[in-house]
Amino acid sequence: MIATLIFILILSLLIVVHEFGHFIVARKNGVRVEQFSLGFGRRLWHRKKGDTEYSLNLIPLGGYVKMAGDNLEEYKGKSDEYFSKSPGKRFQIIVFGPLLNYFLGFIFFWAIFLIGYPTLTTKVGGLIDGFGAQSAGLMVGDRIRAVDNHEVSDWNALQKEIQKNSSAGSVKLAVLREGKELEVSVGLKEKSGVDALGQKRSLSLIGITPFDETLELRHGPVKSIFLAAQKTLELTLTTYQAFWFLITGKISMRESMAGPLEIFFMTSKAATLGLVAVFHLIAALSISLAIFNLLPVPVLDGGHLLLLGIEKIRRKPLEIKIERILTNIGFSLLLTLVALVTYNDILRRYGENIGKFFVR
Repeated sequence: MIATLIFILILSLLIVVHEFGHFIVARKNGVRVEQFSLGFGRRLWHRKKGDTEYSLNLIPLGGYVKMAGDNLEEYKGKSDEYFSKSPGKRFQIIVFGPLLNYFLGFIFFWAIFLIGYPTLTTKVGGLIDGFGAQSAGLMVGDRIRAVDNHEVSDWNALQKEIQKNSSAGSVKLAVLREGKELEVSVGLKEKSGVDALGQKRSLSLIGITPFDETLELRHGPVKSIFLAAQKTLELTLTTYQAFWFLITGKISMRESMAGPLEIFFMTSKAATLGLVAVFHLIAALSISLAIFNLLPVPVLDGGHLLLLGIEKIRRKPLEIKIERILTNIGFSLLLTLVALVTYNDILRRYGENIGKFFVR
């Protein structure tokens, strides 16, 4: 029950922020907003304030802002209608929804770095046979303080510093052992591995495993801004890389995309891990939502931007019939995608049980 409530609250937050981006810029640019709706299906609550009717609906899997004259069939040429505004102003209205999702993701990443998050320490938990750490005499319980004179405070930082020096063939470690500091030169060994996107890559390793010990790592407000920006950029590049791998067939849809069911399970797991895990999920989902909405598919914000670009080149909007056809195609693609990712979610979670059911 708690996981379901958190799931609904997270989705509602992402949707409200996105639609508020469209809403506030539309109002700022003099466009009359007729409806601001959260969810679909049966209406649970509604209230009209000024020109806008606000409503809350039963199914919290989306939302929309209805602007006056936002399609050519309804457009009457009034000054407060969407299509009466210049392409530049309409661009602002469209893009501000995804932009606010980006900002929300950044804010939650900033909060994580500021309040602190658990991470593994640099204490050695085990040695791998045949690697440099064992040959150099490292011992279980040693704590690595620096790599080539660069201090490391956690396991991730240790790994990054080792990879930076992979071309040298060895690294110099400052190691704390029983209160004394030692300097140890450790050879690197190449090993093939698989990254987060399932692609093979070669890693330079010294051959140690982490100790089951964590610390709470936190940063100041200014440094947290830079770290949050870096995290946002990394997630953006990884997501676009995943899209490219999906298009080129290097990864499957099942490996790269999650639907509502999988997001619910992710939320349930995050809720058991604590506030930081929930914050991380919100940040990742918000940025992913922004990127997805910017895809050049009609009915998505990216599709509207594409049509706006075509209008700018032609110096007039597309004909109503063509726009209607493109919208229907985009809507069909979106429904198909939702069906496929939901099917993949079911297979990912219950595929084995479904197979057993049909074997009976």
